[in-house]
Amino acid sequence: MRHLATRRRAGALAFVLTLGWSGLASADATESPTGDRGADMAADLVLVRPLGLIGAVLGTVGFVVALPFTLPSGSAGDTAKAWIGAPLEYTFNRPLGEFHVCGEERRPCGTGTPR
Repeated sequence: MRHLATRRRAGALAFVLTLGWSGLASADATESPTGDRGADMAADLVLVRPLGLIGAVLGTVGFVVALPFTLPSGSAGDTAKAWIGAPLEYTFNRPLGEFHVCGEERRPCGTGTPR
């Protein structure tokens, strides 16, 4: 019973942190969140990247749960891109400390197309 309560608390904490992280991702692209490049890199490495990975895992779980609804409607591919692909791209295909651009071409994250 105690193990279940701990898992619930951990899940709730991950959810709250993910929501807080989404506010950071929606900030103005020209501003540095901390004002210091080194601090941005450290925050990205220690906080944002792990939260992106958690988001991808939660998105994968949600995608599997939603499959019975997305397969008949033909939206499984779009759902996978939004719930799994976008968090993975934000986590692994973005320069350290840069929160608004992804890939070598430095396009806005989640767009899939060059700027």
